[in-house]
Amino acid sequence: MKRLRVSSCLTVTIGLLGWAAAAYAQPAGRPASVIREAIDETRLTTLQGNTRPEANALNDRGIVADDFPLNHMLLKLKRSPEREAALTQYIDQLHDRQSRNFHQWLTPSQFAEHYGVAQEDVDTVTAWLKSHGFTVHGAEPTGLTIDFSGTAGLVRSAYHTEIHNLEVNGARHFANMSDPRIPAALEPAVAGIVSLHDFHPKPLLVPRRQYTISGGPHALVPGDISVIYNLNPVFAAGYTGKGQSIMVVEDTYLYSTGDWTVFRKIFGLTRPYPYGTLTQVSPAGAVTCTNPGFQGNSADPGYGDDGEAAIDVEWATAAAPNAAIVLAACTDTTTTFGGLIALENVLNGPVGSLPSVVSISYGEAEASNGAAANAAYNTAYQQAVAEGVSIFVSSGDQDAASADGGSPSTHGISISGFTSTPYNVSVGGLDFGYTADGVSAGSYWSATNSPTYSSALSYIQEVPWNNSCAGGLVATYLGGAGFTPLELCNNAAVTSPSGSLNFLLNAVGGSGGPSGCATGTPSSNGKVSGTCAGYAKPAFQSGIFGNPSDGVRDIPDVSLFASNGFWDSYYVTCWSNPDSNVGGGSVCTGAPSTWAGFGGTSVSSPIMAGIQALVNQKTGSRWGNPNTEYYSLANAEYGLSGNAVCNSNTVNKTANACIFYDITQGDNDAVCKANRSGTLDNCYVSGGTYGVLSTSNAADQPAYSTNVGWDFPSGIGSVNAYNLVMNWP
Repeated sequence: MKRLRVSSCLTVTIGLLGWAAAAYAQPAGRPASVIREAIDETRLTTLQGNTRPEANALNDRGIVADDFPLNHMLLKLKRSPEREAALTQYIDQLHDRQSRNFHQWLTPSQFAEHYGVAQEDVDTVTAWLKSHGFTVHGAEPTGLTIDFSGTAGLVRSAYHTEIHNLEVNGARHFANMSDPRIPAALEPAVAGIVSLHDFHPKPLLVPRRQYTISGGPHALVPGDISVIYNLNPVFAAGYTGKGQSIMVVEDTYLYSTGDWTVFRKIFGLTRPYPYGTLTQVSPAGAVTCTNPGFQGNSADPGYGDDGEAAIDVEWATAAAPNAAIVLAACTDTTTTFGGLIALENVLNGPVGSLPSVVSISYGEAEASNGAAANAAYNTAYQQAVAEGVSIFVSSGDQDAASADGGSPSTHGISISGFTSTPYNVSVGGLDFGYTADGVSAGSYWSATNSPTYSSALSYIQEVPWNNSCAGGLVATYLGGAGFTPLELCNNAAVTSPSGSLNFLLNAVGGSGGPSGCATGTPSSNGKVSGTCAGYAKPAFQSGIFGNPSDGVRDIPDVSLFASNGFWDSYYVTCWSNPDSNVGGGSVCTGAPSTWAGFGGTSVSSPIMAGIQALVNQKTGSRWGNPNTEYYSLANAEYGLSGNAVCNSNTVNKTANACIFYDITQGDNDAVCKANRSGTLDNCYVSGGTYGVLSTSNAADQPAYSTNVGWDFPSGIGSVNAYNLVMNWP
């Protein structure tokens, strides 16, 4: 084998909104009832696809007590197929410049009136819940979500599924052991329970580390991204986010709001951009939202998530320094992520509290999230875009294997259900490619910092962020030409727990892949299989050069730098939480290189949300789902064969007309291995213990490589913010 080289109330300024008054074409009146039969408790139907993969015999530690509390569960109702089709059509018209409904955004009350569910159905379902002993706390104005509480015994009686204690990798959990069942008469109105377990979504951050294969490191600060993504001339033109609001959804408040202030002051944002503000809110609504405060001890459900919150508010203000940054957070309930509660309450609240854009930095694989939870995010994002609110969501930090949490893949190809809907912008993750190509860092970085610690000289060549031994770039870099990822992943330096390259045995990097299990039930443990089906390919994604004709929604849409220092660089964050149990940072004094550092698509998402806020300010309008415009601009740039002038490797780094930089080098392959049953799930091994995640078990077809135009590791590519803002139609 070749030798390796180791080197309180939310009120914000909302600007020109363009909400509809009465001119929009709508179905008349409230929706009609779809529950037409009497409830018969002996005739049941199964709410399929709503059992966690961890709820199995191996992890089972026995049934919980009947009085085990399950507080503030969310029951999702659904529209009739006819009303769902009408909403889809209206959202299309909102984004069609030829339609009289173009940008005729709905208010929350208008959305509830026309695209909620019938009050009669809400009343029927509410009465059924109460008849089984549940406490009903309220229903959203749309009727699509009912907040209710009860016990495990009541759940077993009403939903015919048991709640069991589980032990998963040494951690205690609980979950339902089978899909819930309800009276068949309710099925036309009920989508399912968002969750009957305490597996909460993962914040998509990866702490900085010093890798032995890279140089530097370079600690990215706001001034660096302003150079790299060409934000400075946007700011100079007067577009700084003033009058716009960027909401980040969390399940905790910040450890200290002073961290945000220090971040802005040290990096030169405060004085030139005095209108930037930060507010923390727990939005009230029909779904119970309690103020989480700072979740700072191990008994709290949001333990450690304040690091994510710090990233989100700081890097959103870096991209839009005069915008109002709103951290919206609710306490996680027994079964429900507080960020979802916060989002739904805001979207159903006062018009004046609607943000311009939202960034979400959490995720969970579609098959693990479950059909009802996937539906909850899909319907929330639908409502957001109908109200003119743009939703940006991190694509994930697990390469093409979102179900594996960064470990070697045993579940095959999968993506997050938080980011796979047709109604959000999925933001992927990139790294800088000069180290892999043997180019000196001095080509892109000044030897001295500015007074605000920035040193980037220009746009920097980008590749997919991929920390895995399965990545082709790292295999070639360490072993030379012809050295394969399979050889690298099975080298003792990687496979040995004490090996010098053991850190490469992972599935960590910017996620991308096809939607595969938005609905349906996996036939095996958390793998896309069985009756699983992905979201249909949205119209905006059809026809973009490079995107496959696979019939499903593919992610990501756009990508920005997201590395945690793998090839050289990472993001600086002021996070003064001193708790080492959560990887806490330190007091933000001295050089930023001594501060907390992160990578992850949880950083690229709030930055892209900030760039969209600049677009909104420049155009004086909201844009709902901006993917319609992103893909239209990309189609013009890439045409039928791509645009070599905008290739990230060769583009003029200091002056160009590119809106998107086409990423054509690298991949988001992950290392994989056989699962407990010995099955190879999208895993090409070819004689080794570890393999490469593949689109086929029969041949080495990596999942996935970059190509000209759109691709799974990078989507459309990264952005030149000035050209995007100034060329927005």
